[in-house]
Amino acid sequence: MSKLRIVVHLTNATVSAHELMLHSHLSSSHSIFPKRISLFSSQPLWVSSSRRLSVLSVMDNSKSNPAKEMPAGFDATMLEEYASTSKLLQEFTDIPTIDKAWTFKSDDGNAEDGSHAMFSISQPNTLANKRKKSILSSHILQKNSNSITFQWAPFPIEVTGVSAMVPSPSGTKLLIIRNPEDGSPTHFEIWGPSDVKDDFVVAQSVHGSVYTDGWFEGISWNSDETAVAYVAEEPNPPKPTFNNFGFKTEGTTEKECCSWKGQGDWAEDWGETYFGKRRPTLFVIDINSGEIRAVEGVGNTLSVGQVVWAPSTEGQQYLVFVGWLSSDRKLGMKYCYNRPCFLYAVEAPSFKSKDSLTSRNSAEDLLIVNLTLGISSAFFPRFSPDGKCLIFLSAKSSVDSGAHSATDSLHKIDWPSDGKLGSNLKVVDVVPVVMCPEDGCFPGLYGAKFLSDPWLSDGHTIILSSVWCSVQAILSVNISSGRVSRISPNSSNFSWDVLALDGDNIIAICSSVIDVPQIKYGSLINKTPTDAQWNWLEVFGPITKCYENVKSLMSSPQISTLKIPVRNSPENLTGGASKPFEAIFVSSKSKMPNGQEPMIVILHGGPHSVSLSSFSKSLAFLSSLGYSLLIVNYRGSLGFGEEALQSLPGNVGSQDVNDVLTAIDYVIDKGLADPSKIAVLGGSHGGFLTTHLIGQAPDRFVAAAARNPVCNLALMVGTSDIPDWCFFEAYGSEGKALFTESPSSEHLAFFHSKSPISHISKVKTPTLFLLGAKDLRVPVSNGLQYARALKEKGVETKVIVFPEDVHGIERPQSDFESFLNIGVWFKKYCR
Repeated sequence: MSKLRIVVHLTNATVSAHELMLHSHLSSSHSIFPKRISLFSSQPLWVSSSRRLSVLSVMDNSKSNPAKEMPAGFDATMLEEYASTSKLLQEFTDIPTIDKAWTFKSDDGNAEDGSHAMFSISQPNTLANKRKKSILSSHILQKNSNSITFQWAPFPIEVTGVSAMVPSPSGTKLLIIRNPEDGSPTHFEIWGPSDVKDDFVVAQSVHGSVYTDGWFEGISWNSDETAVAYVAEEPNPPKPTFNNFGFKTEGTTEKECCSWKGQGDWAEDWGETYFGKRRPTLFVIDINSGEIRAVEGVGNTLSVGQVVWAPSTEGQQYLVFVGWLSSDRKLGMKYCYNRPCFLYAVEAPSFKSKDSLTSRNSAEDLLIVNLTLGISSAFFPRFSPDGKCLIFLSAKSSVDSGAHSATDSLHKIDWPSDGKLGSNLKVVDVVPVVMCPEDGCFPGLYGAKFLSDPWLSDGHTIILSSVWCSVQAILSVNISSGRVSRISPNSSNFSWDVLALDGDNIIAICSSVIDVPQIKYGSLINKTPTDAQWNWLEVFGPITKCYENVKSLMSSPQISTLKIPVRNSPENLTGGASKPFEAIFVSSKSKMPNGQEPMIVILHGGPHSVSLSSFSKSLAFLSSLGYSLLIVNYRGSLGFGEEALQSLPGNVGSQDVNDVLTAIDYVIDKGLADPSKIAVLGGSHGGFLTTHLIGQAPDRFVAAAARNPVCNLALMVGTSDIPDWCFFEAYGSEGKALFTESPSSEHLAFFHSKSPISHISKVKTPTLFLLGAKDLRVPVSNGLQYARALKEKGVETKVIVFPEDVHGIERPQSDFESFLNIGVWFKKYCR
């Protein structure tokens, strides 16, 4: 007797009859929780129990053709491989991420009543292809430095459509900003303890979306909580209108339905992830009336960001912000700290008079003051609690050298008590650039980012997180003395990140590559100026829970940080560049039948970035598949001093390639890897290294995967939003002066010689390409050209292009499909 099989189509999913019956049974219970439905396609699906399923067809398995049900290029074995691998990947994907945290004093201000914390949590929703955001609150009770209790709310509360949440200084108000994706008006909601006090709707004619990207972003309450300064896209300029008679002049009576908008002049934007973002502009909203005013005096030549309110002096109120000149060529901003920027001050608008913005006679009299004229980079301004000091970070090493990221420095300005500002304010160095750190000592500031209020109660100590070799550490910096102390535990395997301050206590998260982040609470137990001591307590809570299967799989691997001696180094290397570099090694402990583990070499992009020891869902997933991981921080990475970083420009494709091969040989010599079962994975510059390695060392790798790789600098220089990067990394220090929008044939030939495509004739490694069609940083043409050339040679090649993705390939569905295919691809060739 033939068997009938019910097939249900939901989006692109196929659900078996048994699963349909199970879903129907669960739906009858009216549960509010989602039910999991296994798929025959490449990824599991989460649907609400209230979703209705429609049976579109009933097929007879004895008569149907199974091949018609399979995706192109799949067979039954591959289908099963995808199904089992995707189930595991979904369990890793579902692990929530803590994005931010805020703390609030108790309602009556009594310290014995403890404080309150609010955590912002995100979780990928692959079905909706968005990140689901929620808030979870907790009451903090600390009896002493050795005891802490977090009393968690029963459930998190989902926040839909929220772009930013910014509590007021007192914690009694909460600003929620909603930037609709469809170009609808922006909403400013002012919340009190129990309800929405006001909801102000801002039309596109006033300004575009508010910037909430973490870089141009600046949302700041004033001290009396009557106004908020923020950064938003300037209003769209008027575009020409046409109708059946041609150009539509102003004042005609033609209806809109009989006309259409032209494009007008093209305006350059800020590149990758900022498509269509032309000029971030400064605004202030009065939260009592909802009135919005653009800040006058800034002019049209600056793009602004990171605004904060300065202390009020003698009735004058200033705004301090970061400004980038935008009249010249706009090179890509994302990940690029080598764009000159300065701190500016301008008088804030007043809402007391409707006739004028300030007490001045005209808007033209409003003066803008460059506060940091003598230094080429200044960002993340923060005022001390007493208002006497303005601190900021600087990427002057990046700007002056041309590297897209380098060692940062910390500076301060004594804020004039009389409110008289000028460009003659003295910039004082607090933490200088570290060129060549001693072993185990502070290596400099890298990737540091201030909290909105980073100060301890003494008024001169700030708390921040920064890269320290291959980990992230929490640091305290005394602004008066410049003393830097590492206050998180000194571990080579775990990274720490500060989330919020609770008075003189710290809420942080701690994790490793394969250890889910855990909340920690740090208490200052010794307040002596020269020897502050911190006690770190574990906080038990529901945020970082994961599946038991995932927990079990992540309990086996072991992590170690390896010091790799530099091999065959030239004699002219600086001291910092000749020191050992690092690699994080994750041993899966899942031995194959012959006792050897396959290994994946993981390579970060940049190249001036770093792979940290902090938790990574994707790497933990690959480890759970039975691979050991070799995560290489080749010379040129952040966190090891400026000399080591600056040794790479001009030597890309050789020094970095040799470092990776040296690291591979190191673990092979230690008996940690089977030389016949090594795969390589990298994105961006990591993809540059991946494709270089399979060309320069074609017998070393059994499989490769590259995400938006740089394969041909000669092609990239004419299509990327950062053509200057190509010159600097290929030529080194002289590249900054050589940069031109019209590279010569000699330049193009040199770029080609530095590129992986120059070695393509030797490649024989099966290679997977994962490409974002909207990538402005390394346009999709770069990877496609290389992949086509491999196919032309007969090398096994697989290409997946994600139509709506940019350089990071971070949309939930794309990220899922990307690492699912990486896992299956490596399984095929590494076993």
